[in-house]
Parts: sequence; structure tokens; C-alpha cells
Amino acid sequence: MTDKLRILHYGLWMAHPLLQSGIAVIMYRRGLHKKFKYFFAYILSQILTFAVIFPARDHYNVYFYLYWISNAVSVVLGFEVIHEVFLDVFRPFHTLRDLGTILFKWAGLVMLLVAGVVSVSTRASNLAPWAQGIVTAQRCVRIIQVGMVLFLLFFARYVGVSRRQQSFGIALGFGGFAVIELALIASWAGEHLGTTPVYLINMFAYNVTLVVWLVYAWMKSPVRDVSTSLLQPQRWEESLSGIHNHPLPADSLIPMFEGMVDRALSRTHSVPSLPSSEPRTTPADAPLSVRAAAAGGEPGPATS
Repeated sequence: MTDKLRILHYGLWMAHPLLQSGIAVIMYRRGLHKKFKYFFAYILSQILTFAVIFPARDHYNVYFYLYWISNAVSVVLGFEVIHEVFLDVFRPFHTLRDLGTILFKWAGLVMLLVAGVVSVSTRASNLAPWAQGIVTAQRCVRIIQVGMVLFLLFFARYVGVSRRQQSFGIALGFGGFAVIELALIASWAGEHLGTTPVYLINMFAYNVTLVVWLVYAWMKSPVRDVSTSLLQPQRWEESLSGIHNHPLPADSLIPMFEGMVDRALSRTHSVPSLPSSEPRTTPADAPLSVRAAAAGGEPGPATS
């Protein structure tokens, strides 16, 4: 890395805690740290990461483990922030919110399983298996972040969400950065871009994301008027509530099929069989560095 690139690298890097500190101060003064506690914790964790990793940038072994520990924390908090934004978006629709919470728990479990399988089965990577698992989980979170911002961009009016609300700004920042990072990873893996350009572009994109969050934290979010929401999510809410509160009618297909299965099983068990010395029983129920940073993660320190 040349001297000019080194200066640019440190400038982009040191801009992170400055912007993050501004976001944290504004959120605390406006009481947003109570509304978005996981996002606030994410910002504080990034500031702490800089304070710990920056002094260790010249000590490779210390830097290596601190970098991956901070990445793992970032994955967990990033996933929780997505869930937090989802809960804020669907706050007026309690049943949809509860359903989404269940889906997010399953998504988190599947993400952990995928990360574990990849970490065990991947042998071609130069990363350790546990590091490969962190990278895989982080890319899963990035994809979910992209999906969340696309959902808000196209369906915000269906749930009465204004594009000036903080939840939209948080999702926009994460989703925009995730798109850029995934594109950079693909370019780096295809050898279209070198490691240093990928790393610098990634850090610059993260600074832009921090500016977006700073602006949204400073802006006054409009009061959400549920009466302006369209009827479609309200019909979803009523349908789910009806399923939850009322049993299925007697002429429903599901009880009919259950009765058919019960009758078929009873006929099967009633067929006479040859005597046996032992009684037959029927079951009760049927059925590392810059290269590591380019492999994925929050923009962090690099060795040069």
C-alpha cells in the first residue's frame, strides 16, 4: 500500500468512530436508544471495536482474534437490528408481528445451521473453519438486510411506513451497504478487483451508511397514523387473528381428512391376524488481515 493509500485508509477508518459517536449522542438525547436498543448497542459496539482494534493494528495475532470476535458480535447485533426494524414496521399489527417473530427465530436457527455446515465442509478456503462460519453467517445477514430494505422500498405504503421514519433509515443504511459489500465480494472472488480497492471502497461505503444513519437520527420522524394504512395488511391481521381465536369449522377439509385417516387406520388394526405367543401392540400416535476483511464483514482495520 502506497503512502497516499495509507493516508486514505486511515482517514476512512478514523471517520467511523466520529460518525458513530455523533449517531450515539443524537439517539441518546432524543430517546431513540430506548426505541432501537439493538441498533444503539450495535453503534456502541462499533465504537468499542475501533477503540480496541486500532491500537492493536501492528500486532497481527492480537488483531486477528479481535477482528473475528468483533465480526461475530456484529453478526448477532446485525440480525437483532433487522428484527427490531421489523417489529417497528409492524407495530400496529400485533398478529403479523408475532408471526414475524417466529419466522425470524427460525431464520436465525437456519442461518446458524448453514454456517455450521459450511464451516465443517469447506476445505478450500484459507480461513479457519470457525472464521469461515462467521463469514457465512455474516453473508446470510447481509442477504436478509437486502431483503428487508427491498420490502420497505416496495411495500412501505401497504403498512403505512413513511420513508422519513428512523426504522426505514436504519434498514436503508444496512441494505444499501449490504448490496455494495456483496457486489465487492463477488468482484474480488472473480478477480475483477484487487484486495486494496475492494477494502477502500467497502470502507467508503460504510462511511456513507453512517452519514445516512446520522441524518435519519437527526431528522424528526413523522407520527405514524394507522388510519392512513391500506386495508390489505389489516385484512391479513384479521385473518390471522380469526385462525388463532376460532377453531376450524366442522366441514373443513382438514378434519375431514383426519377422519378418513383415522377410519383407515382403525380398519387396518381391526383385520384379524394369526395368533401369536406375544401380544401385539399398536403405537398410540401415527407418524486475517485485508483478505479476511474482503471475504466479508464490517469494514475494519487492515494490515499493510
